[in-house]
Amino acid sequence: MKITNSTEKITPFGGFNFVLNSFKNSGLPKLIDNHLGARSLRGGFSYSNIFANHMAIFFNGGDCTEDINVHLRDALEQVPSFSVCSADTILRGIKELAVDTELFINPSSGVSHEFNINGKLNSLLLKSACKTGLLKSGVAYDLDYDNTVIPTEKYDSKKTYKHVYGYQPGVASIAHPEFSQAIPVYVEGRNGNSQAKYLQADTLTRMFGQLTNENIRIGRFRADSASYQEEVLRTLEAHTESFYIRANRCAKLDNILGSIAPEKWQKIRLGVQEMEVTDLSDYKPFGKDRSYRLVITRIRRKDGQADVFSGDAFTYRAILTNEHTSSNEAVVRFYNARGASERLFDVLNNDFGWSKLPCSFLAENTSFMLMTAMYANFYTYIIGEYSRKVDWLKPTDRLKKFIFRFITVSAKWIRTGRREVLKLFTSKDYKPILN
Repeated sequence: MKITNSTEKITPFGGFNFVLNSFKNSGLPKLIDNHLGARSLRGGFSYSNIFANHMAIFFNGGDCTEDINVHLRDALEQVPSFSVCSADTILRGIKELAVDTELFINPSSGVSHEFNINGKLNSLLLKSACKTGLLKSGVAYDLDYDNTVIPTEKYDSKKTYKHVYGYQPGVASIAHPEFSQAIPVYVEGRNGNSQAKYLQADTLTRMFGQLTNENIRIGRFRADSASYQEEVLRTLEAHTESFYIRANRCAKLDNILGSIAPEKWQKIRLGVQEMEVTDLSDYKPFGKDRSYRLVITRIRRKDGQADVFSGDAFTYRAILTNEHTSSNEAVVRFYNARGASERLFDVLNNDFGWSKLPCSFLAENTSFMLMTAMYANFYTYIIGEYSRKVDWLKPTDRLKKFIFRFITVSAKWIRTGRREVLKLFTSKDYKPILN
């Protein structure tokens, strides 16, 4: 085997030139700088420069900030009119955009809870989704809210209910029918010991305030049993058209389950799972007079063991809703579709760096999570656009597949006729992307 070397400047990431071009044409750089303002005079890079450099790390296969120094600088410096900054500059930008963490003390237990509420970056997250057309004013969307545990042993991280140190941010996302990926619209930092139900009504009030400011309307809301609280239901009634919440088992519900007549149950199938479903149209939780609809499902246990409360061999689950028109099956199908929000956490953790938080404190890491949520939304935008123009991309492609299929193409910038021309060493036709 013979080897020859060449000093020609050829980049292995030629496809990123198109991504950067889309970023500039989207109007996001101007939006970022107008919304966040100018950096100090000592800062040689604007916030839009920092966002572009930070995003470049993930779109070129990196997974930590230092990759821009160690692995990507030579390739990125070949892009005309693109100023490459250092990892330290990116981290300084992340810290500049952080806000102070707020302390809440539970009066009943005395336990302190740390929340990081970054209103400015959350506003930018929503504005950027609207700017790229992912969200439109006045349209009624389906919104999911959930908290996710991010294991990490940072300086201020606390032990979670999973018995590991980490954070537990609250994330709201919109399940958009036109896109395969849920769109994160709100991120609130919480330390690991602050479970999802603690002060959730306050979190949701702040979230709905941000959505209202951008004229984003929420038609239907889904969440797990952490939202099964009287204060949360009042908040949802004020800001949504309907909600669907996983109801907690309680003595009142257990007494009802055993008294439901057999003919009230309807058999349905969801995928490979057979179950039975019924509903109670006048269920009053929390010992109050306000009544809701409770849709109940039951699945026969494979081990045949009888439930200690209901007395039969079924696993029961219930969904509380204020909507009375859809069939029981439709309600169950809609609620089970909230798996899209669970997949979003997989994307954020593995494609956009949430599993490798770069900073030592909750405040800076919340800033990082909001910035990378913007990159995730931008990726949803471009994969939707590009897949309509070339048949070798699909709107469901994850970032890694996109990098292999689109970004990693050998390319060289050449100057001819007083113009910079990108020469691609591939048989794939990239020209439709520019149309």
